[in-house]
Amino acid sequence: MKNYIKHDPWSVIEEGWHPEENKITESLMSLGNGRMGQRGNFEEQFSGNTLLGNYVAGVYYPDKTRVGWWKNGYPEYFAKVLNACHWIGIHIKIGEEEVDLNQAKSITEFRRVLNMQDGTLFRTCHVTLKSGKQLKLESLRFCSMADDESGAIKYSITPLNFDEIIRFTVFIDADVKNEDSNYDEKFWDGIHQEAQGNSGFVTVSTKKTEFQVCTGFDFVFHQNGEETKVEVEPVVKEKYAGLLFNFDAKRNNTYTLYKYAVNLSSLNYKKENLLNETKKYLKTISGKGFSLMLREQQQLWAQKWSTSDITIEGDISAQQGIRFNIFQLNQTYTGKDARLNIGPKGFTGEKYGGSTYWDTEAYCIPFYLATAPQKVARQLLYYRYNQLDKAIENAQKLGFIKGAALYPMVTMNGEECHNEWEITFEEIHRNGAIAYAIYNYTQYTSDYSYLAEAGAEVVFGIARFWAQRVNWSNEKNKYVMLGVTGPNEYENNVNNNWYTNYLAAWCLNFGLEVIQYLKNNTPEDYLRISKKIKLEEISETEQWQHIASNMYLPFDAHSELILQQEGYLDKEQILVKDLPESQRPLNQKWSWDRILRSCFIKQADVLQGIYFFEEDFDLDTIERNFRFYEERTVHESSLSPCVHSILAAKIGDFNKAYEMYLRTSRLDLDDYNNDTEDGCHITSMAGTWLSIVQGFAGMRIVNGKMHFSPHLPSQWQQYSFKITFHDTLLTFTIHSGKTEIHNQSEKVIRLCINQMDYEIQANSTLLV
Repeated sequence: MKNYIKHDPWSVIEEGWHPEENKITESLMSLGNGRMGQRGNFEEQFSGNTLLGNYVAGVYYPDKTRVGWWKNGYPEYFAKVLNACHWIGIHIKIGEEEVDLNQAKSITEFRRVLNMQDGTLFRTCHVTLKSGKQLKLESLRFCSMADDESGAIKYSITPLNFDEIIRFTVFIDADVKNEDSNYDEKFWDGIHQEAQGNSGFVTVSTKKTEFQVCTGFDFVFHQNGEETKVEVEPVVKEKYAGLLFNFDAKRNNTYTLYKYAVNLSSLNYKKENLLNETKKYLKTISGKGFSLMLREQQQLWAQKWSTSDITIEGDISAQQGIRFNIFQLNQTYTGKDARLNIGPKGFTGEKYGGSTYWDTEAYCIPFYLATAPQKVARQLLYYRYNQLDKAIENAQKLGFIKGAALYPMVTMNGEECHNEWEITFEEIHRNGAIAYAIYNYTQYTSDYSYLAEAGAEVVFGIARFWAQRVNWSNEKNKYVMLGVTGPNEYENNVNNNWYTNYLAAWCLNFGLEVIQYLKNNTPEDYLRISKKIKLEEISETEQWQHIASNMYLPFDAHSELILQQEGYLDKEQILVKDLPESQRPLNQKWSWDRILRSCFIKQADVLQGIYFFEEDFDLDTIERNFRFYEERTVHESSLSPCVHSILAAKIGDFNKAYEMYLRTSRLDLDDYNNDTEDGCHITSMAGTWLSIVQGFAGMRIVNGKMHFSPHLPSQWQQYSFKITFHDTLLTFTIHSGKTEIHNQSEKVIRLCINQMDYEIQANSTLLV
C-alpha cells in the first residue's frame, strides 16, 4: 500500500518528486470527457518510468488472440481500445540539452495536482539541468467537457539563472503502440500528415477495423503575457506533425504556450470529411481561447457535482476517496452515445482492453440512475439492446438455438472476444446481470416503456439461453447447471454454482413477469415482439416456469449454509486471517492448481446473489452466510469489497462495513492491489458510491418507493449525498442521531425512513 498521495478533500496531490511511482500517478491523474481521455503524462520528453496513453472512445483493434491451446469456439481476437495519437507533446531544448525530468540533475518544488472540482491537471516544478541551468515549468490542462473531442494545455517555462535561446517543438505523434499488444505490433496505419502556420494534423487508420482518427493541434505563444508571433519550421513525417520554433529567453521572464488539440473519429464523421471537420472543430475551440474553455469546463463540472457529490466531515481520507471515485465515473461516461460503454480501466490505462464487462450492469447502472439524467442509464441499456443480434450469434456458436442470447464476457461490438475457456464458455452469470439491470432500471425509474421499446427482447433472449443451458437430473429430481464459473474466478468448471443457478431461475421468472406486463398494458407491443422473435408462448412459458420452480440450489442442511457450489465444504476450510501475508496476493504467489483446490474466494459470489436478491432472505440467513464467506474471501478483485461493505451494514456490523468501504474507496489512491500503474479500477468505483448510499444510508427501492435506514460511521461527524429519483433532487445529510432530507424540486415526494413513511413538500426540508 502506497501513501505518497496527500489527503485533500477536492484534489489528488503529489508533492515531491516520486519517479519510481510515476506510472501510478499517471493513472490517478488521468483526464477524460466521455469521448477521449489522457493519462497524466508529462508534456515534455520523459525517458523514465511512464506509460504514454491517449484513448479515443469507441475506436478499437481486434488484436489476434494469443493462447497456447486453441479450443473450438474461441474468439480469434481480443478487442482493445487503442493508445491513440499523443496530442500533448511539447518538447524543449535549451542549447543542446533536452528538458527531460528523468535526466535532470535535480527536481525541486515538484507538485502535481488533479483538481477534481473542475477536471484539470496542474503541475509545477523547478528543474536543474546537468549544465546547472535552472528553470521553472508549469502546466495546466484538461479534456473539455463542453467540446468533448478536444483538450487544451497552458504550458509555461521560466528561466531562473540564464539567458539563452530556447527551442520548442509542438507536435502530435500517432506512431504509438499499445503496451499490451499481443504480438508487439503497432495498430495504426498512416494516411495523412501536414503542418503549416501554427497548426498540424495527422490522420491514421486502424488496421483491420479501419477506423480513422484525425488529430489536429493549434498553438498560441505568449511572452510576458502578450501574444507573440514566432517563425515556425514544420516537421512532418509519417504519423507525425510538428512545429519547431526558437525564442530568445531572458532570466525570470515567463513564456507561455497555449496548445489546443482535437481528436475526431470516423465513428462520428464521414471519412472523406474527417480532415475538414477536424480543422473546423480546431478553429472553433482555438477561437474560444483557453480562458473561455476553462470557464465552460468549470461550469459543466459544477453541474455534475451538483447532483452527484458526497460530502464527508471528519475524515479527509474517506472524503478524498469518494470524490475521486465519483470524479472518475463522471469523466469516463456521460451517456451521450449509446454506442459507448465503460471499460474497467476507463481512459486511465490499457488493461482489460477498454472493453465492456458485466461490471457496467452490476455496479455502474445504480450510480448513473441516481446521479445523472435518466437518459444516461437508458443509454447503457440500449448499448446491450443494440448488440442483441450479436448475443444471439454468440449463443449459436456454442450450440444454442431459437433466439437464445448469450451476452459476451468481453466485447466492443457485441461479439465475444475473451479467450480464457473457463471464462469465455463458463462465466455465464454475466448474462443474468444484463437482465437484472433492466429490472433495476424499471424499478428505479418506473419507466416501463423501455420494456416494450427494447428491454423485453433482451430479457426473452436471455431466458431462452437459460432454458437451454440447464438439464434435468434424475438423481436430484431438479434442473442442474454443469460446468460453470461463478463470480469467484478462483473456482473453475464447477457444477451448480448457487449464484448462477439462482440468477438463472430469477431471469426466467422475470421473463414471465415481462410477458404478463406487456399483455396487460401494451398488448399490441406484445404481439409485435412475440411475432418478431417467434415466441411460442404456451410451450416456452411452461418450460420457463417449470425450470424456475425446480432449479437445484445447493444448500447444507447441517450448517444451514448456502453452498457456493456442489462440494464446496469438501475443501479444507482455512480462513484468510490464517494466511501469511507473504502468500498474498494468491494469484501472484500460488500455483493455479493450489488456488483451485483451496476454499479461498476471489470476490463476492454467494454474497453477490444475496446482495442482488436481499429481499428473498431473512436477516439471520444473510448474516450466517456473510460471516462464513467473508472469512474466506481474499478480495483480489476490485469488485468485491463494496458488496461486503453493503451487506455488513445490512447486518449491523459497521466496523466491517467501514473497513470494506475504505478498501474500495482508496483502492487506487493507496494502490492496495499493487496494480494501479496499469490504470484505475473505474467500474468498481461505482461500488464505492454504493457502499455509502446503499450501505451506510441503507437505500433500497421497494415497490417504487425509496427506503432508507441511515447510519453514521463513528469515524465521521456527518455525511451528505444527493439522489435524483422520479425527477426529484434530494439531498440527504446524516448527522449523529438524525437525518435531514432537503427536497430541491417542485414536486412532493414520499419516502420511507427507518420503516416510517414521510411526505416532503416541494422545496422543503424534513428532519427525522
